[in-house]
Amino acid sequence: MKNFTSFADAGDYKALLQQALEIKANPYGYQHIGRNKTVGLIFFNPSLRTRLSSVKAAYNLGAQAWVLNAGADSWTLEMADGAVMNGGTQEHIKDAIAVMSQYCDVLGVRTFPTLKDKAEDYEEVVFNKILQYATVPVISLESATLHPLQSFADLITVAETKQKERVKVVLTWAPHVRALPQCVPNSFCDWFSEIDWVDFVITHPEGYELDPKFTKGARIEYDQKKALEGADYVQAKNWSSYRNYGQVLANDPTWMLTPEHMALTDGAKFLHCLPVRRNVEVSDAVLDAPGSLIIQEAGNRTTSMQTVLHELLK
Repeated sequence: MKNFTSFADAGDYKALLQQALEIKANPYGYQHIGRNKTVGLIFFNPSLRTRLSSVKAAYNLGAQAWVLNAGADSWTLEMADGAVMNGGTQEHIKDAIAVMSQYCDVLGVRTFPTLKDKAEDYEEVVFNKILQYATVPVISLESATLHPLQSFADLITVAETKQKERVKVVLTWAPHVRALPQCVPNSFCDWFSEIDWVDFVITHPEGYELDPKFTKGARIEYDQKKALEGADYVQAKNWSSYRNYGQVLANDPTWMLTPEHMALTDGAKFLHCLPVRRNVEVSDAVLDAPGSLIIQEAGNRTTSMQTVLHELLK
């Protein structure tokens, strides 16, 4: 593993998953890997789970960690190549990332889409500049299109709780008060469409189709109730339209996940990346039910990050 930006970087996912389960069982047993190492974490947008779990993962591995909020804790960064910097930006991303690479052994970076320019977002302009200028391995803490650490944590959660060899996993769109990016659902599809013991189904209203390069091999069902039948795991998440980029086409409240929806499943466990708008995306009764794995799933964010750091630093 050279960088960690998508499922493709996982390599042999079965071996990576097994390593994750071993690390979770013995989280302080690999501190020789991180000793005298430093993990740098740069955030271009807010974070709770990603920030805290990444710091905890570094500490578990025996490493130190620093955190920088780009723009708030640093000079305002210029992104454009060849820019004449006579305006409001004080430092070029080229120099900033090269310098930060001097202060760490691996660099975690969180960026975010504009939801205005699909080409710019899906070409990962900002994240790719960081990959270009970094001289240490780079971990995606979420980018304009993907959130691989979250999806890896989801996979760990399913693997450690599943009761049968093959499981049906359903990703369902849910309503929201804002237009949200496609990073989490894209990444969930990127991972779960490749897992050979998962029957993967995506359900959403028409017009919310994701980028086909991430949904390859998945069954897409526009009837939510039909999709949920016989499910073993249900992941709920809102996203805005990919086709009509960044737009909210409809916000049908009947897509909010309730106990009535979950009753259609085969006693499914419930997943959500958090944060969640309670009683908008998902009802309290689902979130607080015994079958809800949202806290365990969030806890596995430490395990997914620690496993990736282990692979990059070893």
